[in-house]
Amino acid sequence: MLDFFTLDRYPPSFDNPAPPAAFLMTPSEPVHTPITSLRAKKRPAVRYAILVLALFCSLLAAAQAWSAWSARQSRLAETTAATSNMARALAAQAESAVRIVDTVLSSVAEHVEHNGLSAASTERLRSHMRDMVASTKELHGLFVYGPDGSWLVTSLDQPIARNNADREYFQYHQKNKDRGLHIGTPIRSRSSGQWILPISRRLDKPDGSFAGVALGTIQINYFADLYDSFDVGKEGVILLAHDNGVVIYRRPFLEKLIGQNVASGPIFQTYRAQGPAGTAMLRSKIDGVVRLYSYRHLGSLPLLVATAQAKDEILAEWQQSTLLMAGGTTLIVVLLIGVGARLVRQIIIRDQLEDELVIAKEDLQERNQELTVLATNDGLTGIANRRHFEDVFRVELKRAARTGAPLSLVLVDIDFFKKYNDRYGHVAGDACLRQVAATLRDGLARPTDLAARYGGEEFAILLPGTGAVGARYVAERLRLAIFELGIEHADNPAGTATISAGAATFHASPGETGDRIAFITRADVLLYRAKDTGRNRVCSDLDNAESADAPSFCI
Repeated sequence: MLDFFTLDRYPPSFDNPAPPAAFLMTPSEPVHTPITSLRAKKRPAVRYAILVLALFCSLLAAAQAWSAWSARQSRLAETTAATSNMARALAAQAESAVRIVDTVLSSVAEHVEHNGLSAASTERLRSHMRDMVASTKELHGLFVYGPDGSWLVTSLDQPIARNNADREYFQYHQKNKDRGLHIGTPIRSRSSGQWILPISRRLDKPDGSFAGVALGTIQINYFADLYDSFDVGKEGVILLAHDNGVVIYRRPFLEKLIGQNVASGPIFQTYRAQGPAGTAMLRSKIDGVVRLYSYRHLGSLPLLVATAQAKDEILAEWQQSTLLMAGGTTLIVVLLIGVGARLVRQIIIRDQLEDELVIAKEDLQERNQELTVLATNDGLTGIANRRHFEDVFRVELKRAARTGAPLSLVLVDIDFFKKYNDRYGHVAGDACLRQVAATLRDGLARPTDLAARYGGEEFAILLPGTGAVGARYVAERLRLAIFELGIEHADNPAGTATISAGAATFHASPGETGDRIAFITRADVLLYRAKDTGRNRVCSDLDNAESADAPSFCI
């Protein structure tokens, strides 16, 4: 029998069925079966397997939780931007409607104060007011009241003998000499019985005393028709109110809310705390629903617009997807636990058959091949990565130094690639890198030639057994191939994506081993010479040879 130490250093195998005799136990030594020794080693492995499985399941659950939280925050951020933009649009619409009515009202007030209210002037004014109401969808009616509140001129078809001295807007102008626009509280029209928003201006006599009021009205249904065109969900809200809290219109419509003061509600508390525009998650004082509100004050007008979407509706899709992902994660964890339990059982039993070992070995080989590809290829472009290039470069440089055969290195850089990314975006930049890499790879004629991504937008091409003339020929051919791709590049003088290249050649002298860093540096210098002399060109060792005493020339 073998002791524990012997099995560790000389494990049995088909090629070596038994350890050397020198390691066999003597009869005087304690007797332990191999199974007992293996079980002594299996216990830590079982604990480690359980620990790793528990750790992996915890990390998976944590990753799922983080992903769900990030998705939730992203959804809320998107809705915040949407409601904020909607509030801005609603504020612009409301302000536009009020300004249009005020413009018409100003012309009426000016007519009354300058032309008076003679019979002829009154008839012209009445005709003008009717035309304005007929042509302006925002207007519900136009009215001129005397200093005692009597109806002097209206846009109605028939004159009405009534008095509006009891109205809030009339009393406001009676007490205040302010000539500016006044937006009153919502009231029911005495001419039509409908809810209206009064917009008024004070009329003065030549001596500055009170001469009456010019009134323009907007039907509340105008705002209802306008706001119903916006999608805020089933439980969403759109609110138009005075900045003192008096409700003008609220969707969903509740007539009892018109004219009510909700200044103590959360929207107006937030408005007073944060300023003229803001967004917050609030619970409605009216119906108790939690919503994401965005509000905006209408500049110089005493109005506030708010829009909101219910939190439950915003997160409904997120909740559904989160539940599905949580269910999937739970299923994966259960499967992992099941697989882990079986794995632990297999570790404890160690009763694997020869066929299983063969299958496991083949599977391991396949996975090693896949890992080899991943280790040697660039994930974005699919060509060799820098690590693989460095390994091949060392081998080829040693071979070139040993055999005396030439070895050429071409460094390639995409011209103005940062500007390409800035203009077209990184997705387009990645696509450009893949096209260039594929063209460089496909443009190499020999299987021994190697194209690799050297870093960022820079590529390296290794040409074993190729001299300076051949290297420049290959580099120039690749440059033209990239140019002929026709990849649009507005920031490149050529109008299309181009490359610059530097081609260096190593031809070992007797006893020379080759300096890899110096070789790369020489190619890099030639590359930058190509870029400095105009880009979209190739510079090589031949340029130095052809013009030793003159400035270098690159093709």
